[in-house]
Amino acid sequence: MMAAEQKKRDDSVVTIACLQMQPAFGAVEGNIAHSLDLIDQAAAQGAGLVVLPELANTGYVFRSRSEAFALAEEIPSGRSVSAWAERAARHRLHLVAGICERSAAKLYNSAVLIGPDGYIGTFRKVHLWNEENLYFEPGDLGFPVFGTAIGRIGIGICYDIWFPETFRLCALQGADIVCVPTNWVPIAGQQPGAQAMANILAMAAAHSNSLYVACADRVGTERGQPFEGQSLIVSYTGWPVAGPASRENEEIVTATVALGDARRKRNWNDFNQVMRDRRTDVYDEMLGSGLPPGWY
Repeated sequence: MMAAEQKKRDDSVVTIACLQMQPAFGAVEGNIAHSLDLIDQAAAQGAGLVVLPELANTGYVFRSRSEAFALAEEIPSGRSVSAWAERAARHRLHLVAGICERSAAKLYNSAVLIGPDGYIGTFRKVHLWNEENLYFEPGDLGFPVFGTAIGRIGIGICYDIWFPETFRLCALQGADIVCVPTNWVPIAGQQPGAQAMANILAMAAAHSNSLYVACADRVGTERGQPFEGQSLIVSYTGWPVAGPASRENEEIVTATVALGDARRKRNWNDFNQVMRDRRTDVYDEMLGSGLPPGWY
């Protein structure tokens, strides 16, 4: 890429929209239709990158593996990805959405990345939460970072953000932003009305890795399980630039940012830059992942 083209991409400004919605369990057609309506609304607000919640097309609280299998879809040929791809093409935007994936006889809690020209890639949730272990296989694709026209996009799903390796491996591969489809639930010890623990983790991860983080949560109660809402978008500085959203209501949380700032403005002072200051003489360069050294 020519230097002028690189600078143009790094300087590009994009509006991020996290779509906080309430899927109805098992109502795939209705959930897809509702998500498309929200995507249309986000596009009308200028969104170029849209993030939907975890398992946005199916709902979350499965009661059996057979129930999950019946609702799962192959990627990218399933009806959900096809519908989302059509809308991404119509609005010329990028989209990250949580989906129940079927691959042969295996199920994954996954997210798809779709661009204006169609399907780009899949992330499979690496760290499974609670009874997800009964239905899903742990993700086997690692933490890919996808190069796109708007920037380098990494993905994590819900419980993945409890693990600092999620963000560090994305950062070491040159990510500008990590998109987080999620279904946050109350955490033990959380005081009524307190900020979600996940918000604090997202802010800390953004700050300590110099990354934007965009978290799209769901709301409502499903089969007795309440969800936290509080979707937010965090700057590479660690401070929110949009949200947190409410706990109860569907909302579109938006922020307009220059994604290239995540890498261009990493220096905190004359001496410190968070990625450069890593002590790789003390710990492994790429956390034992076997990935090649990153872009920092």
